[in-house]
Amino acid sequence: MLPALAEATGPVVPNYWDPKAVLDRPAQVPEKIQFLASDSFPPFVFRDETGRLTGFNVDLARAICLELGSSCSLRIKEFDVLVDALREGEGDAIISGLAPTAELQGSLRFTQDYLKLPARFITLKGKSFDETSLAGKILSVEAGSRHEAFARAFWPEATLITEEDLASARRDVIEGRADAHFGDGLSLSFWLNSEAAGSCCSFAGGPWMEPGYFDQGLSVALRNDDMERAEAIDYALRVLAQKGTFRELYLRYFPLSFY
Repeated sequence: MLPALAEATGPVVPNYWDPKAVLDRPAQVPEKIQFLASDSFPPFVFRDETGRLTGFNVDLARAICLELGSSCSLRIKEFDVLVDALREGEGDAIISGLAPTAELQGSLRFTQDYLKLPARFITLKGKSFDETSLAGKILSVEAGSRHEAFARAFWPEATLITEEDLASARRDVIEGRADAHFGDGLSLSFWLNSEAAGSCCSFAGGPWMEPGYFDQGLSVALRNDDMERAEAIDYALRVLAQKGTFRELYLRYFPLSFY
C-alpha cells in the first residue's frame, strides 16, 4: 500500500476535480447565497487583531459568489446551532467544517469536498525514513485516534507508542523515543512552523487518504431540497480550481502545504 500522492518538489496543492470534466454553467444560478459559519475555526473562519472576519472559508465563499455573480453574505452563529439555523432558514449554506455524518446526510445536502484532511508522518529533519518499510520502526500516535486505528490495522510490524495528548506524541519524535509521529496533516503543518516545534521536524513521505479513515473532508452543507444552490456551488468550486483561484487561497492560508 502506498500513500495517496508522491512527495513532490515545492508546495503541493490538492486538486479533487477532474480536469477533463465539462464545466457547463448551471441553467439556474441563485441570486444570493447567505453562508453560515462559526468564527472560532482558524484558519478557516476567525477574526483578526482588528476584529475583521477573515479566513480560508471566508475568502472561498466570496470567490464562489463572485464566480456565480450571486450576492453574498456570511452570518456568524455558534457551531452547535448551525444546522438548526440552516433548517430554520436563517441562511442558505454552512461553510464551517461540518462533517457529513450518516445522520446529517439523510437530512442535508453536501457539495463535493473542497478540502480533504490527510494523515502525514513527521520525523526529525534530515532523518532517513521510508514509509513503505516500517518493520522495526517506532511510531507515536494519539491514543484512540483514527491514526492509531489505521496504524494498528495496516502496520502491525511497527511498534506503537500511544499518547493521551498530541503534544506528548510529537515530543516523542523530538526526544528520540519514536522514529516518526503519524497524525493529522493540517494541524501538523501549523505545529511544524510554531515555536513549540523549534524547527525540529519536517513532513516525511506523502499524504495518506485511505477510504474509511482519512477520505472525508470539508464541504458545504445545504438544505436537502436546495439542489439549485448545491449544483451552482459545485460548479463554482470546479471553476475556481481550474482558474487557479483555489490554489492561490490554499497557499495563502497554508504556506506549509499538508499535502
